This record gives sequence, C-alpha cells and structure tokens, in this order.
Amino acid sequence: MRIPSIPGFDQQALEKYFKNTGWLLIARVGSMVVKFVINSVLLSRYLSAAEFGILNYPMAIVTFTMAIAALGLDGFITRELLNHPERKDTLLGTAFWLRLTAGVLTLPLVYLIYLLVSLAKPLETPFTYILIVAFTSVIQSANIIDSFFQSKVQGKSIMLVQVSGNVISALLKLLFIVLKLPLIWFVCSLLFDAFILAAGYIWTYKKSGNQLSSWKYDPRITGYLLKHSWPLAFSAILVTIYMKIDQVMIPMYEKASELGVYMTAASLSENWYFIPVAIVTSVFPAIIHARKTEPDRYYKRLQNMYDLMVVLSVGIAVVMSLGSNLIYHLLFKQVYWGGAPVLAVHVWAGVFVFLGSASGQYLIAEGYFKLSMLRTGIGAVVN
Repeated sequence: MRIPSIPGFDQQALEKYFKNTGWLLIARVGSMVVKFVINSVLLSRYLSAAEFGILNYPMAIVTFTMAIAALGLDGFITRELLNHPERKDTLLGTAFWLRLTAGVLTLPLVYLIYLLVSLAKPLETPFTYILIVAFTSVIQSANIIDSFFQSKVQGKSIMLVQVSGNVISALLKLLFIVLKLPLIWFVCSLLFDAFILAAGYIWTYKKSGNQLSSWKYDPRITGYLLKHSWPLAFSAILVTIYMKIDQVMIPMYEKASELGVYMTAASLSENWYFIPVAIVTSVFPAIIHARKTEPDRYYKRLQNMYDLMVVLSVGIAVVMSLGSNLIYHLLFKQVYWGGAPVLAVHVWAGVFVFLGSASGQYLIAEGYFKLSMLRTGIGAVVN
C-alpha cells in the first residue's frame, strides 16, 4: 500500500521507513491500550489510592538507578553497529557485561536514595518493595539486544517482543486482581515485567540466527565505549531527574494517596511518549545514512521529523487537556478525580518530550554528546 503524500515531507524516506515505524507504532499502541486499561484503570479501581501510590513509588526511585546502570550505551551502541556491523559480537558482548556490572553495583545505591528521601518523613512504602524492583536494573542488561535490532531497522522484531511482554504482564496483573491478591504480588510483577522483556529479546535474537555464545568481552574497547557514552549516561540521569523527581518528592511531603492520584494523571500523559520513541528509533538509521551520503536530504529529514513531532504532540495535548474532566469521570473512581486538573497541565510537557526525542538523535548523529548533557542538565536544574 502506497503511503499518502504529506506536503513538505521526504516521500522516499516515508515510503522506505513507514513499514518499520508502523510496526513500532502498532507495538506501542497495543502496549499502551492493554497496559493502561489494566495497570491504571482496573488496578486503581482494585487498590486504594494509598496502595496505588505505594505500588508506583518503587519504580520512581529505581528509574534513577536504571538510568545509571544503562551507562548511556543503548543509543551509542546502535550508532557503532551502524558504522561497524562486523564488530557486532564484540560491541554487544562488552556492552552487556558493562551494563550487568553496573546493574549490580547500583543496588546499594537504592538503599542510599531511600534513606535520603526518608529524611523529610518516614515513607509509607517499605524498602523491601523498592529492593525487589531494583533488580530490574540487573535484568535489563540483556536489553542491549534492542540496539542490534534498531541498527538493522527491524521494527517487527521489536514489536513482537514488546507486545508479547506487555500483554503477558498485563494479563498477569489481571489474574492477580481476579484472585484478589495482596499488594506484594503486584510489586513482584514489576520485576517479572523486566524478566519477560529480556527473555523475549534473547529468544528473538537467537531465532534470527545469532548466538549469545558468540559475544566477546573486549577490555580494549571498554574505555572507548565509556569515554564516548558517559555524556549520554549523564544526560539520561538528568532526564530521569526532571521526569521523575516529582514522583519521588510527593511522598516526602504528602500521603501516599496523593501520589496515587498524581500517578493516574502522569500515566495518561506519559503513555503517549511511545510515539516519538517509535518514530525516532525507526528513522535514526536513515538519518545517519543521509548524513554520510546526502547532506541536503539529511537536514530535510531532520526538519520533517521536528515538524511531525510538533503536530502530533500539540494535537494530543489539546485533546487531553480539554477532555481531562470527562476522561476522569469515565475511567476512575471519584477519589481520583482530583487528577483531572493535573492532567490538563501535565500533558503539555509532551510537546517538549517529543521535540527532545527528535533533537536528541541529531546530537548523537553529530557527536554532540556534551551538548546533550548540558541541555538536559539545565532542564533538571529548572525542574
């Protein structure tokens, strides 16, 4: 099927990469709908507002250590695989062991963060819950395989893993709701989510004719990877600060129930963030290729991407902001209706997230890693 022409957009690029982006969008849309209905709507109806806040708090804290453990390698490894596909096993093997080591080393850091945020007032979330979820950072070391599929522009492979993982995860939580299990089961399911996704990536990688046994750790390129990825790692940490610091701070001054209400709005708003990730992930290889061969097309593709991000993000923000009250009355219990005005404001952050996702790939393509770090640093300080 021919892709409709869009004025001002590179039709050839749209034709070539729409299939890959389409797979990614289908995957994310399916994940968003299933996860939101079960994880946000049904689960918030099953749990009290306080329990819903307690359930979401561990991931808010662990997101910081996850950003550290990733070492900024994902995007950088994708670029390296595009430029040096013959070094696949060495790049993936070295990156995997670096991420695994970092994941283990960040576990004590979780306790330190817990102590610091407990200084304001005792938290209602037990540290045991946070420690369970913290092992997500270790399991996610296998997700470096995602960089391989991105470099090959294999959106279908990514789709299968993500959709399958999210559906299994959502159905498991639905089963817990039906069985009326206590909160600890839902906390453990957060760790299970990471395990399912990692297992899916490994299975798909092997099915495509590759072997983990071929991976090699090369200490000689460890320094090279860390030298070039540390600005991206620091940027990811700063992004996490200004994206998640609100969720960490609310229980320091308010009851867990207030976080529960806030998380319904954040979930509705942030569920749309899959769109820029899916689009950018898909077209990044095309942008890198155009930069090498056709500079004019390179800048045209960048501009196309920025224009598309603005149209999509502003459209979503307008609809969600104007319809926030109706959305809450239809989906949530009355105890959560206070989240409607929060959603009306919070959703506008998506405009900057969409543009940030697009421009971030430009900075990677040009090698402006420190500029990326500076930009996100300013955002973190302002927040």
